[in-house]
Amino acid sequence: MGATLIEKKDYPMLIGGEWVRTPSLRTITLPYDGTPMGEVYEADAATAERAVTAAQAGAAAVAKLTQYERAELLERMRHLLERDAAEFAGLVCGETGKPIREARMEVERSLQTLIASADAARHLRGEVIPMEAAPIGKGRWAMTVREPLGVIGAITPFNFPLNLGLHKIGPALAAGNSVVHKPSGNTPLSALRLARLIQEAGAPPGAYNVVTGPGGRVGPPLINDPRVAMITFTGSVPVGEQIRTQIGLRRVTLELGSNSSVILEPDCDLDLLIPRCVTGSFSHSGQVCISVQNIYVQEAIQKEFIERFVAATRKLKIGHPFEESTEVSSLITLGEAERVEQWIARACARGARLLTGGKRTNATIEPAILTDVAPDLEVCCKEAFGPLVAIHRYEKLEEAVRAVNASEYGLQAGLCTRDIGRAFAAARQLHVGGVIVNDVPAYRADHMPYGGVKNSGMGREGPQFAVEEMTEMKLICWRG
Repeated sequence: MGATLIEKKDYPMLIGGEWVRTPSLRTITLPYDGTPMGEVYEADAATAERAVTAAQAGAAAVAKLTQYERAELLERMRHLLERDAAEFAGLVCGETGKPIREARMEVERSLQTLIASADAARHLRGEVIPMEAAPIGKGRWAMTVREPLGVIGAITPFNFPLNLGLHKIGPALAAGNSVVHKPSGNTPLSALRLARLIQEAGAPPGAYNVVTGPGGRVGPPLINDPRVAMITFTGSVPVGEQIRTQIGLRRVTLELGSNSSVILEPDCDLDLLIPRCVTGSFSHSGQVCISVQNIYVQEAIQKEFIERFVAATRKLKIGHPFEESTEVSSLITLGEAERVEQWIARACARGARLLTGGKRTNATIEPAILTDVAPDLEVCCKEAFGPLVAIHRYEKLEEAVRAVNASEYGLQAGLCTRDIGRAFAAARQLHVGGVIVNDVPAYRADHMPYGGVKNSGMGREGPQFAVEEMTEMKLICWRG
């Protein structure tokens, strides 16, 4: 193989600067073939409560750090991650099953997230309010400052266990908060290794706490504890709705589902966009929040696009995630692979045409392309989170925009045309959190604002914007 499997060992939790083990032990396995990757300890409600208590003390310590000191902490974390990049890539590959090349890319992106977080710490600022702009403001002067919330509860999914964790941890520390992190039960290894890195970087005890275990057992104590000032969650719509209901007046950021679309106008650059559509549809077996799931192709270029897109997809190398040549590997669990297989079968039973792929071997699904898909089919209107894409024909751009807007989701969309006027007019009409012009919606730079509308959630990530969510504005006004 092109890379060596990681050494199996146990990974304790970090709470208040102490390593914590419990009687309940669980083995994390490689989704592709079940190879053991490491052992983790499962928390209970009392462990979660202990973590929040530790985080309260940690929040007070982080809040006392200057912006410079917080930025320096984040920079030290970046340098340590860069030093240990190969180890982290192996952990990400081993717990998620994504190809090792993609795991390395996740580590590279995580470095960028830490750079942006350090920058956000340095540039945290308020503003001067011109009180004398109102008659009753004469002789008064005012300014705003941004203050940390306290304890941030971070709940993260399996698909980008390192980078999506740092998208919550980095801004929280930059803003002067502490964190209690509950990673996905399927992919806790990189978060637990990150805990050791954060401790080595010199974070105050309790600044970062990580608890592992089933979401139904560990999540509710974290969500319902009034000492947790904010929950930042990436995951499913039902869980997001439950959090929103339970959290009351406390802060919440939710990054939920999507079935992202790209629109291809007849003047678009197919030489550029066909490889981008392949990557955007099938990276990490489609288990990306902004994976391309629907492609709307103008009828004049539909035939050429389909022929070239299918041919390029069939060239993808399917295999073991630690093989350097692998481009597509398994889904996170056998159950998820079986669900995707069933969705494809139901679509075909309703008249959809399967142009390529769809065959399942254990937890791996061959990248599937469908056409003639009814808009109410799951493969079109729900979040597939698997390696499938539906191609739709349209005549006028307005039809495609309406189809995209009909979705219950609204995270990101792609719009491809060389006509800048049409591009910006359609971009204003698309009801999504982000429009990516002349590329697929799967594009994300880690410093940009990122989040959705409708059932895709609320709030924005990207360190600068997450810091705003994780701080409170205070007005200071005095009379001269």
